[in-house]
Amino acid sequence: MSTADKTPPAGRRGLVLGAGAAALLAGAGAAWWSRRPSAEDAAATQALWAVQGERPQGGTLDMAAFRGKPVLVNFWATWCPPCVEELPLIDAFFRQHAANRWQVVGLALDKPAAVRTFLAKTPVTFPVGILGLGGMGVLRTLGNTGGGLPFTLVLDAAGQVQARKMGQITPLDLQGWASKTA
Repeated sequence: MSTADKTPPAGRRGLVLGAGAAALLAGAGAAWWSRRPSAEDAAATQALWAVQGERPQGGTLDMAAFRGKPVLVNFWATWCPPCVEELPLIDAFFRQHAANRWQVVGLALDKPAAVRTFLAKTPVTFPVGILGLGGMGVLRTLGNTGGGLPFTLVLDAAGQVQARKMGQITPLDLQGWASKTA
C-alpha cells in the first residue's frame, strides 16, 4: 500500500477540518461568554468604588478617587503572613508603574491600631485604607466567598475586573497584569 493510499479522501479531510474549526469557534465563544461582564460583576464593582476606609495617618480613603486608571486592589491584614510578605513586592510594583497611571490600593481588614503599628515599621508608598473586619463583606461581594487573604483584584481603566487572585501574588502575576491592563 503506497502513501497515497493512506491519505484520507478530500471529503473526510474537509469534515475533520470543519469539526476542528467548529470546536475552535465554540471554545472561543465559551471563553467570551464566561468572561463577559455580568450584572452581578457590575454591581460588585460599583460596590468597590463606593468603599471608603480610614487612612492610617487620618482622613478617608475614597475608592472612587481612583476611577479611570488601572488599579490593583490588595486586601490584607497584619496577622496574615503571606499578606505581609507580598507588600514589599506590591509597593515596588506601584513605584515602578505609577508613571504609567497605575494605582495600587491596600485595603486592610484589621484593627486600625494594628495597621498603624505595622506601617510604622514597614511603610509602603501606595495608599492604604482600613476597613476593619467589616471589610469581609466587601470581599464576599467581589467573589471571595471564603473570605481568605490575601486577595487581589485588578481593574482596567474602564473599571472592569481583569483579574482576581486568592493567595500570595508573584512577580509573574504582576508582570502579566501590567501587560494586559496597560
